[in-house]
Amino acid sequence: MALAPKPKDFPRIRGALKFYQVASIITGVLLLLLCVEMLLKYTPLGLEVELGGRNGLLALVPDGTVTAVNLSTGILIVHGWFYVVYLFSDFRLWSLMRWPFLRFILIALGGVIPFLSFFLEGRIAREVKTYLATREAELAKNDTVEASH
Repeated sequence: MALAPKPKDFPRIRGALKFYQVASIITGVLLLLLCVEMLLKYTPLGLEVELGGRNGLLALVPDGTVTAVNLSTGILIVHGWFYVVYLFSDFRLWSLMRWPFLRFILIALGGVIPFLSFFLEGRIAREVKTYLATREAELAKNDTVEASH
């Protein structure tokens, strides 16, 4: 028999789901920015994104010639650290929902495979909300039946 979330954890699950949804969207956007940055830098274009340099507020400059803030490196660092937050949100939701370990791994891949976090965010949110609504209706029905006896 598969483990099921405990009814006393339902409010915590809702909070964990909201945290996961926010982390998923932010991580997905940062991953897409990182992909664009990698394409600019590691293709024949050989460009980096510079913030506040002599070429204006935001400029594409040849690789290795950044004189101000290297936004390319910034995107890399921010995505890396936010991926840790995303993994924490994944772990929190996964543990409260008592899902199999492979589900944790699948969700974790959302932070490193472009667009997957957006797809999973919608799917996971629907699944968790449906599960909670169904279980709460069953519990309310059982409470009503027990009260009538």
